[in-house]
Amino acid sequence: MAKSAAKKLREKQIREGKLDVSSLRSPFASADMRTRKTKTKQESVNRIKHKNNLYRNPDFTGGDRGSFYFFYTFFEERVDEKVLA
Repeated sequence: MAKSAAKKLREKQIREGKLDVSSLRSPFASADMRTRKTKTKQESVNRIKHKNNLYRNPDFTGGDRGSFYFFYTFFEERVDEKVLA
């Protein structure tokens, strides 16, 4: 593989005792920041398994598809006997 002109110039400067400019680069310059991860078989199976999960939103009733509202009040009329007397 052929050397680039910039690489030849850097090597020449190093031979002449000058500063190696490649040492001034960031450590992230040579790192491949693109990480690719394919899904495992188990992850694919779980994705398909939970795709149409009916209990995603249980509506706070333990899994039933609907809601239930119950309101009960009990008022007892008390009449003060002292007020009537």
